[in-house]
Amino acid sequence: MDNLLYNETELMLAKTVQDFAQDYLAPMAPILDEREEFPMENFHRLASMGLLGITIDEKYGGSGGGFKEFSIVTEEIAKACGATSAIYGSHIGLVLQSIARFGNEEQKSRFLPPLIDGTSVGAWGLTEPESGSDLASLSTRAVRDGDEFVINGGKVWTTMAHRADWIMLLTRTDPDAPKHRGISFVLVDMKSPGVTVRPIINMAGGHEFNQVTFDDVRVPRANVVGDEDRGWYVAVTLLDFERSGIDYSAA
Repeated sequence: MDNLLYNETELMLAKTVQDFAQDYLAPMAPILDEREEFPMENFHRLASMGLLGITIDEKYGGSGGGFKEFSIVTEEIAKACGATSAIYGSHIGLVLQSIARFGNEEQKSRFLPPLIDGTSVGAWGLTEPESGSDLASLSTRAVRDGDEFVINGGKVWTTMAHRADWIMLLTRTDPDAPKHRGISFVLVDMKSPGVTVRPIINMAGGHEFNQVTFDDVRVPRANVVGDEDRGWYVAVTLLDFERSGIDYSAA
C-alpha cells in the first residue's frame, strides 16, 4: 500500500485488517476453496470488527467511512481470501449500500443495524435464467394488490441466497413502461411463503450459487427501496459502486 495515498488513520485501518487477514483468513482460505464453502464464520468475524458497516452512517451502527475505506478493507481481505472478499464486497457494495443510499428512514433504522452486526444476511436477486447480463429484460413481476405486491418469477446464480434473511429483488412493477423503467427494488423476506431456494452445485460438488423462485409471494409495498418504478437507476448506481471495488478485490 502506497503511504503517499493514505493518511495515518487509513494506514492504521489497513494494518489492522492486514494483520487479521493474514493471521486468520489466509490459513482458512485453502480449506474454503477445497470445500467450496460459504465463509460464514469469516462473515461474523468481520461484523465483530465493525467492518461490515465501514461505509454506513454511525447513527445506524456503522463507521461513517466511504469508498476509500471500503476499498482498503476489500484489498487487504482479498490478499488473504478471495471467497471472503467476494462476500464482503457483495454484502456492503450491493445490499447495505442500496438501503443506505436509497432507503427511507424507517428502512434504514430497521434493516441496517442487523446487516451491520452480522445477525442478518442480505442477497441480491438480479440475474434471471432467460435474461443473462441483460438485467432490464427481466420477467419477474410484482403485481400491486392494495398495500402489497404479489411477486412471481425467479432468479439464478444468486450468491448467499441459501444463507440470506433478505433479498433485494429487482422486479418489474409496471409491465407497460419502457424497458428500463417500470422496474423496482423490493426487499423480500426469504422466509416468506412461496420463496424456494434450490442449490446450484458446481462440478466440484460445491454450493455457492442458487436458483430462487417466487410463487405468489406477498410483500408490503413499503419494502420498495428507492422510488417505485425507478429501480433501474438504483441498480446501475450500486453496481457501479460494487464493480469499482473489483480492482481492489483482485489486488
